[in-house]
Amino acid sequence: MSAETRDAVFDAVALRRLTEIAQVDTGLLVTDFGVQVPVQTRQLREADVLLTGWGCPPLDRAALRLMPHLKAVVHAAGSVKGHVTEACWRRGIAVTTAAAANALPVAEYTVAAILFANKRVLDGAHAYRTARSRVNLIERFPGVGNYRRTVGLVGASRIGRRVIELLAPFDLRVLLHDPYVTDAEARALGAEPCGLDELVLRSDVVSIHAPELPATRHLFDAARLSLMPDGATLVNTARGSLVDTAALTKELQAGRLHAVLDHTEPEVLPAGSPLFDLPNVLLTPHLAGSIGGELHRLADTAIDELARYAQGLPFQYPVDPQTLSHSA
Repeated sequence: MSAETRDAVFDAVALRRLTEIAQVDTGLLVTDFGVQVPVQTRQLREADVLLTGWGCPPLDRAALRLMPHLKAVVHAAGSVKGHVTEACWRRGIAVTTAAAANALPVAEYTVAAILFANKRVLDGAHAYRTARSRVNLIERFPGVGNYRRTVGLVGASRIGRRVIELLAPFDLRVLLHDPYVTDAEARALGAEPCGLDELVLRSDVVSIHAPELPATRHLFDAARLSLMPDGATLVNTARGSLVDTAALTKELQAGRLHAVLDHTEPEVLPAGSPLFDLPNVLLTPHLAGSIGGELHRLADTAIDELARYAQGLPFQYPVDPQTLSHSA
C-alpha cells in the first residue's frame, strides 16, 4: 500500500494488534514489487499473507514469483480489481476485502442525501439565505417531504443493501433494479423489484449503486435522464462513468432535476464546470466513503480477517472470482 494509506488507516493500536497476530515488520512498506532491496526480497519470499491497501501495485505473475509461499491477500480497503489479477486466482490465493466496512459510511451518506433531497434542504437554505427573513414554506415548497415518497436504488451492492436496511424505518417506497437479483430476493431485502426505466419514471430520488463495467458506462444517458420526473434528484456515490456528465449538466442547468454527486466524470471536474455553481447541485469530493476515523474500521476489519486466517477459519468476507466480473 502507499505510505499515505498506511499512516491514515493503521494507527498505533491497529499496528500493535497486528503484531500480536502475525509475524510482521510494521516498518516495512512495499510500494513496488520490482525494487531489489534485500530486506524486501527476503520478506516477500517468506510471506504467507499480504496485507494490502490503496496504492498496492498489481499482483501479476512477475510479482507472485517473488512470493512462492503466498496463500492469501487481505485488503484493507474496498475493491481488489486494481491489484488482484487473474494470476492470483490461477494460483488459488484466497482474497478478502474490507469492502463491507467501507460500504457503511457510503450508505449513511446516501440515506442523508435521500432524506435531504426529499425535504429540499438545499433549496430551503438558499431561499432563507436570499430572503434573510421568514420564508413561506407552504408557498415555496408544496409537496416536499419524505412521507410516502419513492426512492429508486440501482444496484443491490453491499452499499445498496445497507441503504435499504437504513431506509426501513421511514415512510418511503423503495424500488430496486439489479439484473442479478431475483424478484423474490428483492422483496426479501425490503424493496419492490423494478425495471430500470420504470424505476426512473416512478422515483422522486434515484440513487446509483451499480459497479463500473463496460455495460454500465453512461447507464444514465440523456434518454434515461429525460425519464426522470421534473424535480427529481439523482444521487451518485458509485462511479462517475455511470452518468453522462454532459447530459446531466444540461438537465441541471435547465433546472428540471437536482443532483447529489460524490463521483463525477472526470473524477475532478474542470474548474470552469457549471456544476460547481448550480444551486440545485450538491458536489462533494469523493467523501462518502471512509474518511478520518472511519478509516480505522477498515484496519479493524482487515485485522479481524487475518486473525480468522491465523486460527484456520475461513474469511468472513471472501472475494469470489466468479462474481467479481459484475461487482465493484
